[in-house]
Amino acid sequence: MSVKPIPEGFHTLTPHIVIKGAAEALEFYTKAFNAEVSLCMPGPGGTVMHAEMKIGDSHVMIADEFPGHSVSSPKTVGGTTFSLALYTEDCDAAYAQAVEAGATAEMPPTDMFWGDRYSKVMDPWGHSWEISTHKEDLSPEEIGERAAQFFASMGDGGCPPES
Repeated sequence: MSVKPIPEGFHTLTPHIVIKGAAEALEFYTKAFNAEVSLCMPGPGGTVMHAEMKIGDSHVMIADEFPGHSVSSPKTVGGTTFSLALYTEDCDAAYAQAVEAGATAEMPPTDMFWGDRYSKVMDPWGHSWEISTHKEDLSPEEIGERAAQFFASMGDGGCPPES
């Protein structure tokens, strides 16, 4: 029997997030995003050494932070450097479900110039989630025109004029 270089059901790129409190996070992701936990390997002191969950058709790996290793949780570094983009059939319902489960609302569902209904939440462990529903297929030119209109509607922005 031949072993596949990419495991069955996985995509080429799989996020692996680090959390302080991975066991609780797995419960949260089940409630907030309908995650299905497929693997959970316990670590020392009640930690999660490695876990895998599936959200929709995508896998996410998760582990507790282990001091001395090169990866830290958002809580340790005081923020996150990435956002997980979650496409769903119903952005509004998924956003409401995540907030009801305990996520912090950051941007309510809004129709955006690139053709998606888009929202943002922060999970209790400091990871940013973009929740979207794709509504329109647009050309790069159409997106560019809409972006120009969007930013023009915001005014000049920047610093106030000098007095």
